[in-house]
Amino acid sequence: MTKKKWKSIRLFLYVAPFIALVIIFSYYPLYGWIYAFYDYRPPKPFSEAQFVGLKWFKSLVENDVKIKQIVQVLKNTFAMSALTLGTSWLPMLFAVFLNEIRCVKFRKFVQTVTTLPNFVSWVLVYSVAFSLFNSTGMANTLLMKLGFTTEPILFLQSTKHVWFTQWLWLTWKNLGWAAIMYIAAISGIDDELFQAAKVDGANRMQLIRHITIPSLIPTYFVLLMINIANFLNNGMEQYYVFQNAFNKQYIQVLDLYVYNTAMGSGSYSVSVAISMLKSVVSVILLVGANTFSKKVRGESFI
Repeated sequence: MTKKKWKSIRLFLYVAPFIALVIIFSYYPLYGWIYAFYDYRPPKPFSEAQFVGLKWFKSLVENDVKIKQIVQVLKNTFAMSALTLGTSWLPMLFAVFLNEIRCVKFRKFVQTVTTLPNFVSWVLVYSVAFSLFNSTGMANTLLMKLGFTTEPILFLQSTKHVWFTQWLWLTWKNLGWAAIMYIAAISGIDDELFQAAKVDGANRMQLIRHITIPSLIPTYFVLLMINIANFLNNGMEQYYVFQNAFNKQYIQVLDLYVYNTAMGSGSYSVSVAISMLKSVVSVILLVGANTFSKKVRGESFI
């Protein structure tokens, strides 16, 4: 065996465990798609399920009520994902201004405080929200004592601005964590660029505008591509804990709809069919983002 071939084999062995993990946890579960073509009724074994072909895919659009429900779910999903995608530059901006804090101790304090919420479960986040904004919570108690209202405001049950409030909770939870990637990218910028710009008389805002932000754009586009690929995967835990009988129509995103369909009505086959369509749309969005990047930036991601 030649030295070059042995080197190639050794390099492959380095990545082989990660390839195996991807196959086991990403590709092997795709076998479950077969449930979408059978009339599976738990707890009966799958071997007793009847093959029905595309029945469950057709059932998604078989009447106006289901079509209206699917459209509303997609509307919720696209709206909340679009809000997150449209503000994906916030972590980059936060990292830039965090880097400009000269007091190291205060900068580390701010970074720690804004990163910790990422490790708090959504159940605890909802517990905080419930304590603050329920009918007898701190916010209503304060508003009534100050005379701004005579009756409690149903913040959590309101159907108004549901998309926006959910975006606020998500931003509060993930902003500091999402900024870590940009902070690492900032630390990798050549310091000679800043020194040369200062010699030419550039102020702090000009350094940010002409050096820091342009250096972060490649990182931003990579993360943007990942977000676009996960456009329909905007999570379930957040919306599951915040949903109630009043706001369910506007807070039920696609992942939550799949869960409610499977666990609420026991329609496992229908939920799998919806998940399959979601995966197909996600692949289309990824290819579209990659094509757009190639045309705009002259280079693709994949």
